[in-house]
Amino acid sequence: MNYSLNRIYFNLNEGCTHNCCHCTEPQYQATDKDYVILDFELFRHIIKEAKPLGLRGVKLTGGEPLMHPDISKILEFIRKEEIWFIIETDGTCCTPTLAREIRKSSPKNVSVNIYGADAETHDRIRGVEGSFDSAIKGIKNLVNAGCTPHMMMPVMNRNKDQIEDVVNMSELLGASLVQFKMVMPASGGDRVAGEDESIGVDQLITIGRWVNTELSGKVKIRLHYTYPYAFLPFSRMYGENVNKKRCGLLGILGVLSDGSYTLCGTGESFPELIFGHAGKDQLEDVWCNTELLNRLRQEFPYKLEGVCSTCVMKRICNGSCIALNYYRHKNLWAPFWFCEDAERLGLFPVSRQRRL
Repeated sequence: MNYSLNRIYFNLNEGCTHNCCHCTEPQYQATDKDYVILDFELFRHIIKEAKPLGLRGVKLTGGEPLMHPDISKILEFIRKEEIWFIIETDGTCCTPTLAREIRKSSPKNVSVNIYGADAETHDRIRGVEGSFDSAIKGIKNLVNAGCTPHMMMPVMNRNKDQIEDVVNMSELLGASLVQFKMVMPASGGDRVAGEDESIGVDQLITIGRWVNTELSGKVKIRLHYTYPYAFLPFSRMYGENVNKKRCGLLGILGVLSDGSYTLCGTGESFPELIFGHAGKDQLEDVWCNTELLNRLRQEFPYKLEGVCSTCVMKRICNGSCIALNYYRHKNLWAPFWFCEDAERLGLFPVSRQRRL
């Protein structure tokens, strides 16, 4: 079977404007250190090689993608190539001019990370004073330019009591959606756990039920809680207001800021998941002939292990996020951490497990 390369996740640069306590790859852009950035000509070369393989869209991430010195040229090139794109940003670099350039290129969505409804909470998690005010300015610039950004809120102990306030704030700012992300207590998440910030699965399940059944009925803005499929009732598995945690790695390739091809963005931490380099290797050869990618195509999701092996939803959710599973277990076929912890606590839905 031939697999189309539907999407590329571009880590445009290593550097970031923040030093978040939960980040798996903290690369705070200090004034005395420069980080690697993806050369624009290399970005252009990759897109040109990817389109014949089926490329339809890209995600621009990092680090902080809007820090890239050629971000305007990148946006213009995407517009000319007529492919869709997503940006994941912290909002702090989004000037009125850049916001207009983003809008001109017609993004599929612009996601802005927000960690609280006030500066004290947001800045404490972000690790940089003033980041909340800068993010709010960036969001307003996007809205004034005609974008309707998505707000992304990682749920932690420090901010879990501000969920409703963040939703109300997002609605007032003109956002179109608030998505709640669960922070895995591993890798970079170990830093969170050390500060008593991570939330157990039992609490996350309770919060998710409240968001989906009560809070969503009180507001007009769309709310997405990133549950794995197994935790959604059948009535909420379909429709535009449902956000399912599904892994699409069979159609995705990651590109690091040095031009390396990798599984999503895992190569920064795990060199064994780097498959080649854009400046040296033909993308078609990497995509079609890399042994590990072909093995995944043959065995995924059927050889998922642990609770995923008996889950009736595994062919739909595909293990939720293989990259996160690898971060925790160094095993691409490991179960999703949320479902694994839920099963250990006796909270995994029995109705979603296949009887052996």
